[in-house]
Amino acid sequence: MPQATTSDAHPYFWRDADLPFIEVRAIADGRKVRYGRHAHSTFSIGAVTGGRSTCLNGSTLSHISAGAVVVINPEVVHACNPAADEPWAYRMFYLDTAWLANLQHDLGFGALEGFRPFEQTLSWERELFDGLNSLYELLVDQNESALRKECATVAYFSRLQQSLNPAPVSAREPNERLARAAEFIDGNYTRTLKLEEICAAADLSPSYLIRAFREQYGMTPHAYVVNRRIEFSRTQLRRGHAIADVAAQAGFADQAHLQRAFRQFVAATPGQYRG
Repeated sequence: MPQATTSDAHPYFWRDADLPFIEVRAIADGRKVRYGRHAHSTFSIGAVTGGRSTCLNGSTLSHISAGAVVVINPEVVHACNPAADEPWAYRMFYLDTAWLANLQHDLGFGALEGFRPFEQTLSWERELFDGLNSLYELLVDQNESALRKECATVAYFSRLQQSLNPAPVSAREPNERLARAAEFIDGNYTRTLKLEEICAAADLSPSYLIRAFREQYGMTPHAYVVNRRIEFSRTQLRRGHAIADVAAQAGFADQAHLQRAFRQFVAATPGQYRG
């Protein structure tokens, strides 16, 4: 892929087939970037390199600026958008959750429970900020080897675990019926779904499902369906599939429907994302 540019407002995406567990997004002028509330199955961490923004991360709303490092745990609803019409620049990294869970295990932070999320989700530690930017510059450098990039990635995220200790394993019992609703959506989101189907799968009334689902997952069942479709679309686009084909595979009415939803959830067009 070409080197990242810093001269316009278009997002830049970096990926490497030799490092399938990491993806990077960067933008130099994000004044027109607008995200809707969304979530990723990946772990996300970003460095704000310019301007100011408001960042909703789970139930926490923060005002952040250059020098901030934002940590977003998998499946946590979030939306970070620029303040007023001020310049805003950032670099965002998306890590495969299983890859990071294995690293945690190697470092002694996890056992068999899988990925352990972080309690601290905002840091102003200069070493973490500088390290993330140095990692970005290394990753986008076409002259550097995949081996060096992978070693640097492991080193940085090992440092992150030691600086921001993962939270203890939660003893909170999950709501099994809501989990069944989410699992039903996860297995059927590429087709047209009716609210009554989701309610039947979870044995819940529509009014309770909508209210409780939003409290549990940070979005309505409909938004959860669209979010899953977008995550599926991202995977297919990374594999080089045609946008029209992806729209049909993901369950969107047509390519225009995918375009609108993709802009809302990813703040980029499918074409920009696929590269």
